[in-house]
Amino acid sequence: MLNAKKPPQFARAKLSPLPAEAPSCCNDEQCSAVPQPEVVLEKGERYSWQVSGMDCAACARKVENAVKQIPDIQHVQVLFATEKLLVTAPRDIRQEVEKAVKAAGYSLRDSAAPAVISSSGWRENLPLITLAIMMAVSWGLEQFNHPFGNMAFIATTLVGLWPIAHQAVHLIRSGNWFAIETLMSVAAAGALFIGATAEAAMVLLLFLVGERLESYAASRARRGVSALMALKPEVATRIRNGERENVALGDLRPGDVIEVSAGGRLPADGRLLSESASFDESALTGESVPVERSQNEKVPAGSTSVDRLVQLEVISEPGDSAIDRILRLIEEADERRAPIERFIDRFSRIYTPIIMAIALLAAVIPPLLFGQSWSEWIYKGLALLLIGCPCALVISTPAAITSGLAAAARHGALIKGGAALERLGRVQQIAFDKTGTLTAGKPQVTAIEAADSLNENALLELAAAVEQGSSHPLAQAIVHEAQLRKLTLTTTESHRALAGIGVEATINGETLLLSSPGKLPAAVLNESWQQRITHLEAKGQTVIVIVGHGKLLGIIAMRDTLRSDAKEAITALKNIGVQGVMLTGDNPRAAAAIADELGIHYRASLLPADKVKAVNALNAQQPLAMVGDGINDAPAMKAATIGIAMGSGTDVALETADAALTHNRLTELASMIGLARATHSNIRQNITIALGLKGIFLITTLMGLTGLWLAVLADSGATALVTANALRLLRKK
Repeated sequence: MLNAKKPPQFARAKLSPLPAEAPSCCNDEQCSAVPQPEVVLEKGERYSWQVSGMDCAACARKVENAVKQIPDIQHVQVLFATEKLLVTAPRDIRQEVEKAVKAAGYSLRDSAAPAVISSSGWRENLPLITLAIMMAVSWGLEQFNHPFGNMAFIATTLVGLWPIAHQAVHLIRSGNWFAIETLMSVAAAGALFIGATAEAAMVLLLFLVGERLESYAASRARRGVSALMALKPEVATRIRNGERENVALGDLRPGDVIEVSAGGRLPADGRLLSESASFDESALTGESVPVERSQNEKVPAGSTSVDRLVQLEVISEPGDSAIDRILRLIEEADERRAPIERFIDRFSRIYTPIIMAIALLAAVIPPLLFGQSWSEWIYKGLALLLIGCPCALVISTPAAITSGLAAAARHGALIKGGAALERLGRVQQIAFDKTGTLTAGKPQVTAIEAADSLNENALLELAAAVEQGSSHPLAQAIVHEAQLRKLTLTTTESHRALAGIGVEATINGETLLLSSPGKLPAAVLNESWQQRITHLEAKGQTVIVIVGHGKLLGIIAMRDTLRSDAKEAITALKNIGVQGVMLTGDNPRAAAAIADELGIHYRASLLPADKVKAVNALNAQQPLAMVGDGINDAPAMKAATIGIAMGSGTDVALETADAALTHNRLTELASMIGLARATHSNIRQNITIALGLKGIFLITTLMGLTGLWLAVLADSGATALVTANALRLLRKK
């Protein structure tokens, strides 16, 4: 393929695996030390890198703008959630892309290379800590000696301004003329020039605080994607010619036979070769009850073998397992959504050049064209520059967002940033996962019906004795119910699992069998018992039958019960005009029982991809929030307007989501949405105040009615007003 020379800034990295139809660029001995991104043939060639150094979503647009300056680029996209840069071009543009991205202040690495370990928190926060200390020292000096305090504020501003101005220069060279770094540099320099030294330093400090918060949120989200990848083990046990060998996942091919021990996760999608086994597939379906798989049935990657050593035949290509497909769904959901841009960054592209142009024209045109006094109009130009200082604008949005986020946190709701808060305020409907979200996530015994020869406790005692020691959720529910009733469990003998049927054990010489109704001979259940079982199953309950010596002893029904606050939460949402719908991988009968109890619509038997389709369809009608707790919910959360995770959910769900209920209370959903709406209204008010005052003083300054000191008031006064207005959000309940 095309040759690529080694740029000096990149370390050695291994070539990413190429699709089967793509030509190999070189063999291992011939490859250069340049990171070689994966290449996929489209109209041109598609290149992929990982981008390092992006601290916020606006960085994605900066990288895109830098790459777009390269000739012959057909398509550029940065997926911020996964830090991936995708470029399509008809020629080899790798070196040019690497150079352009470096010039913009970021770096690239090969898509297949291990993630770079970030530096320590102390090193990353050193500029912010240094500026905060210098700001405090400057303020202290100002109280006792104004000249020394003023000099200290100047030094503080210069220290804080240097890295921001340096980045602004990089961005200007790469085509980003009016990025937020440019806005901050001009604002600080302008305030410093006309003597507003304390204000210049404070603007820079607030900017760095916001940058660090966004960087932290971004790194947390990326760790969620890493946790999803961790569902697949690093190596697999492959059996070839009777010999066991440990191999990397990339070496597995369809047709290979692998072995997974009890408690181990499947490294790839497989077809079960063992006679039967139970698999915990909650990572993919969210369903808390393990699934019984028979020989030749398919089992997805990421599933856990519950109770035995199993052998499977690999049926998925490398990079195309169920887990890989979920990761792609997350990326695709990210692709459909334009990169999030902070309001102040978008506005600066218009606001900054206009203010700078007005100030410059005011300073030079009257003296040059009309013979006016240079000193008078330079003074007015400086006043206009101060009026244009975006201090109030910079703080108007973050002040409201910070207050809103703090108020939400006090009530057990973690919202990840201002963009998430704004999207939450637009929500008109909420989609819920069932298991672990609307329900407790653990089966509970709901009914015990014993035959004539036994009572409820006696039947439960026998069943719990057989099930004690089992890790199966249904077995644990039976044992837990016996413990609640303080029953004494008899020791069992000859305990064994019957493949595809159930479990049996001997108690006092009597053999007992626990099984699902469908696994028993037809003669065991008469019509009356069959009707009872059908009635219970119609309510979404799972029924276990207890048989002794071929005779029915009774049945035990279990169901995942509603959370105690689910009904109250649905009612509260309806009161603010938000409708609910349940999306679940569970069977339709169980889903219908829960949905009817809550009075909401439902869609059942959904795989992760099905949930994404359902979310996209609902989201197209009205802004939708997706609430879930499992890994299987992660793609749907990304596809929704906003994803909300339960605090008790998996790490992947928590990190993928835009918000989380840390106290696990569904009733906070309505409060979250109400607070988000109030915050959005507060932001609009703050922007109106900031721009309104600036507009008034801009006109009065040009007319000669106001001077430099009132120009300061236009900025600092607006800053005080928008801050006070934002603090009102802290009082919201």
